Amino acid sequence: MLKESVIEAIKQIVGSENVQLEETDLYAYGYDASPEFYHLPEMVVAPGSKEEIIQILAICRTNHIAIVARGSGSNLSGGTVPVEGGLVMLFTRMNKILEFDKQNLTLTVEPGVITKAINQHIAASGLFFPPDPGSMQISTIGGNISENSGGLRALKYGVIKDYILGLEVVLSNGDVLQTGGKLTKDVAGLDLTQLMVGSEGTLGIITKAILKLMPVPETNKTMIATYRSMEAAAQSVSDIIAAKITPATMEFLDQVTIKAVEDFAHVGLPTDAAAMLLIQQDGHPREIDEDIKTMAKVCRDGDAIDVQVAKDEAEGAKLMAARRTALSALARVKPTTILEDATVPRSEIAALVKFVNETAKKYNLYIGTFGHAGDGNMHPTCLTDLRDEDEIKRVHLAFDEIYQKTIELGGTVTGEHGVGLAKLPYLPWKLGRAGMRADQAIKKALDPDNILNPQKLYGEEVMNHD
Repeated sequence: MLKESVIEAIKQIVGSENVQLEETDLYAYGYDASPEFYHLPEMVVAPGSKEEIIQILAICRTNHIAIVARGSGSNLSGGTVPVEGGLVMLFTRMNKILEFDKQNLTLTVEPGVITKAINQHIAASGLFFPPDPGSMQISTIGGNISENSGGLRALKYGVIKDYILGLEVVLSNGDVLQTGGKLTKDVAGLDLTQLMVGSEGTLGIITKAILKLMPVPETNKTMIATYRSMEAAAQSVSDIIAAKITPATMEFLDQVTIKAVEDFAHVGLPTDAAAMLLIQQDGHPREIDEDIKTMAKVCRDGDAIDVQVAKDEAEGAKLMAARRTALSALARVKPTTILEDATVPRSEIAALVKFVNETAKKYNLYIGTFGHAGDGNMHPTCLTDLRDEDEIKRVHLAFDEIYQKTIELGGTVTGEHGVGLAKLPYLPWKLGRAGMRADQAIKKALDPDNILNPQKLYGEEVMNHD
């Protein structure tokens, strides 16, 4: 329990109106978007500046109080669950766009800026910020950076780390780290910017970010290919990439997901298909036409039942918007939705999808699979009920096997959701003992008191997981 002197000191720093202490107010901050993890924090605080964060850190370090930096809590790994109680830090007051540099094509922002607001701010300039996580309407850029979020455009444009040029980070000892800048090249020292991206709030607290912007493509076209089998659809993904085409987006939906999305969005998706590819290409109109023509042929040669091209950008946008509802649509089917994040080389997508399907049958589970097929990032999503203890045991056994298979296929246990609590038991499978020890050494060097999002990424207890 926090000392009264600590509570009063923090109130003096940020103002009592920016501190929450009542259990009814704290309750929402014990969860993130993952269904199985919860722990009540002792305080929620919303600082308004870097200087206030430095003062709060000094108090927490002296009293060994855990701090969990939290954006919108839309992460799916338990990464912002405050497992040691302590203090949850919000950035709702640090939500300003600080500078739009049109000459260097950069945008400098505070961590609390909502991701979607970035492109809204620069829309009239002919520029855009390519990363587009599925939660972009509510997620914050600070949270995206901490998780190294991906999204539907990651195949062609990359993920968050590819668009972070520099950061301002407050370390646990109060030092302010300035990394990178508005530079195309910079090899002065270790790449601390990339070290912080994806570190899940365990190494420092991000207070500012310099984002790289890109010119908006001239136009885009969207197509749908439907299949009698999931394996055939997955194989077409590999065949398209082998044809030396990189679409802006290439999404995979199985029948469970297609039916859920159609029931939710009513856009005319073919619910009798076993699987569907939703593909969008952007760029120069002539190049797009050639790519769409080639991809349509690849899909037909790959046993597609049907291939349809959206008649215009508006229809294409409607289809893409429907895809973004996949998680929400599936979540309506059963009380609990466990969304996973298995990622494999593109050439192994068919093998992974087949194994997920077989595993679901083996454990008598209802698993819908969708995801960013173009970059191998699949989302097997189990629709279940957390109150059914026997079924939840089977869910865990199934995903143990799915992740073992993912590693065997040369994959990883998380492509974009982060490790958090959900993937911590699997982390040594990917990193090995040497990798775990290296990560732990970095954590100890930058946060020796272990107050920044403790029990995530570096836990000693996972070293014994065989």
